[in-house]
Amino acid sequence: MLRVAGHSERTDVGRQRQANEDSYMARSPLFVVADGMGGAQAGEVASLTAIQAFQAGLPEGAPEEAIERTIAAANRNIHDQAHADSSLAGMGTTITVAAVDSDAERVVIGHVGDSRAYRLRDGIIQRLTKDHSLVEEMRRRGQITEEQAEDHPQRSIITRALGPEPEVQADLAAVPSEPGDIFLLCSDGLTTMIGDDKIREILMGATSLDAAARTLVDEANRAGGRDNITVIVFQVEDPVHPLDRNAQPTLLRPAGRERRPQSRQDREKPRSKRRAVIGMLAVAAVLLLLVGGIWTATRQAWFLGTDTAGRVALYRGLPYELPFGIDLYRLKYSSAVQTTSLPADRQRSVTDHAIRSEDDATSLVEDIEAREGIAG
Repeated sequence: MLRVAGHSERTDVGRQRQANEDSYMARSPLFVVADGMGGAQAGEVASLTAIQAFQAGLPEGAPEEAIERTIAAANRNIHDQAHADSSLAGMGTTITVAAVDSDAERVVIGHVGDSRAYRLRDGIIQRLTKDHSLVEEMRRRGQITEEQAEDHPQRSIITRALGPEPEVQADLAAVPSEPGDIFLLCSDGLTTMIGDDKIREILMGATSLDAAARTLVDEANRAGGRDNITVIVFQVEDPVHPLDRNAQPTLLRPAGRERRPQSRQDREKPRSKRRAVIGMLAVAAVLLLLVGGIWTATRQAWFLGTDTAGRVALYRGLPYELPFGIDLYRLKYSSAVQTTSLPADRQRSVTDHAIRSEDDATSLVEDIEAREGIAG
């Protein structure tokens, strides 16, 4: 059993736009973000129309089907308005929906466009949606690298939205959730300004959900604020064992913990180790040069493994660790699938750490998720 422990939301026009075409709804346990397009008035109408479709809540039935039907209804309303009023021609909107399914202990995500949903658990941030954008399709086909995609001049061109066509296909995913999980919904005004690592850093360091939402928007504006910025942050808990309301929900180490004054003996300890440290640093410098060369040579290496929570994960690099805690790999994606839940042959494909190309490794993760009923 799960419930929403708390939520915070914030929207901002940004630094370079005159109007805010983003809209959102935060009505626990249902959360929605929409990013309109088609000009100031038209974009605002499209995003508001999408939000209005959810204001009465979800219809009866399974959450996935309910979200899908509501997105389809919103799409028809926007499409019909655009054809009935020439001033609204060409309008559309993205939409990202999250509904907490309390009994099943999961969060159901519905998604069209390039607004996003994330989950933070155990210090790992996981993107739960895939952008419907030109740049993302180019990256998936291998036409550009992940690094090139981050700063591509056409990254704002989306390939799927509500409104332009009479029908739209929404991506749906049911994400298993645990008490303490933090979810983020946001428009691309956030993610085009700051990367996933920075988003994780802000969520991990915030002293409250309100502080997290405020800092995310502030950092996006500080980075340039080229678009409207909207964020919704919410956290789930077990109602039988609720989270401490006085605790800081996202901060790993409580604030206000004072450090005791250092004694003279404390100050002498580092000095006594200084010579040993200098020698170790010399050795480490040689190893770092070696590792740097290896790392550069293996930028195209990928493999599957299991993350710290036992989930199927995608890593970039080589599956080796060197002395001094130097890893030759980096976690790039954690699936919602537990490795131990897979058939024996599938488990071997995850745990054998075979070196693969990016496309091969990504396709294998997608196949595993599809077989486990998790939509991409």
